[in-house]
Amino acid sequence: MKNRLLRVILFIGVLLLPAAAWAQTCTFTVPGIVFSGSTIPGNVINSSTTVKADCSGLLGLGRKVLVCPDLNEGSGGATAAARKMLSGANALNYQLFQDSAHSIVWGSINWPYPARAPGFLVEFTTILGPLLGSGSTTIPLYGQILANQQTAPAGTYTSTFAGANATFHYRYDDGAGCSVLNGALTAMPAAFTSTITLANDCLVTAQNIDFGNKGLLNANIDQTGQVNVTCTPTVPYTVSLNLGGTGTSPTARKMTGAGGAITYGLYRDINRTQPWGNTIGTNTASGTGSGASQPITVYARVPPQTTPAPGSYNDTIIVTVTY
Repeated sequence: MKNRLLRVILFIGVLLLPAAAWAQTCTFTVPGIVFSGSTIPGNVINSSTTVKADCSGLLGLGRKVLVCPDLNEGSGGATAAARKMLSGANALNYQLFQDSAHSIVWGSINWPYPARAPGFLVEFTTILGPLLGSGSTTIPLYGQILANQQTAPAGTYTSTFAGANATFHYRYDDGAGCSVLNGALTAMPAAFTSTITLANDCLVTAQNIDFGNKGLLNANIDQTGQVNVTCTPTVPYTVSLNLGGTGTSPTARKMTGAGGAITYGLYRDINRTQPWGNTIGTNTASGTGSGASQPITVYARVPPQTTPAPGSYNDTIIVTVTY
């Protein structure tokens, strides 16, 4: 009987997967940022949107992906001080920020200005199949139209972020942050815009008229006040003054008090010959907006009349701007 020796050769090896098989994949969603308001008051206009990252990767459960959402100038361009939205040849300065206090600019590693993008982490907390991990994170993006831009004409102003203007970098977190790329992958969200539609607008303020302290009303008492109108450039407007509390005509308004009433008139000219009332096209003032505050003098007169009892007399005039 022969002994037979059986030999089995055990092959031991490893299958080296391509590096891409270990990589992560991210997609991004950024709704447009829409501003609403008027620049005529000269104040800032704030708005916000979000940046959402959805990421997945092989053998990624428990790992974190660093996302660096780099935003460049946008199609409107930028300076070191502000990004720009355009309406034809007209520009409106605005900026994108990382924080609600609008103090940290949202920038990019690829643009020439100091501001960088905020880094944020996406942690893989969900298992999609035996090897695939996934997760998502959403962070806010704040926008602000800068103050003191009353001279911007009406129109729709936009800046589009697409292609090189919105290149988002991402990689498994290595602690180095967004100041370096370190072989990061890139993805671009669908194009999104910053936009505002400015309509024609006007703002009016008024200065009180004080005739002072008088003993007898036996001669004309003249005084002036002022109406300040700020309107969108090229917008025609008219300024009306109502007849006050008990007036019967622009030159027969009444200041009232405990002792009766004092008649007075408001006029558009220094000679007090053009009454100022509220019939548009007949006795109102007019102008064309420039974006700057335009002062209009109100000429007032108390004519000679029977002096009522001593006391304080006043009236309230409503100023209306029609445009």
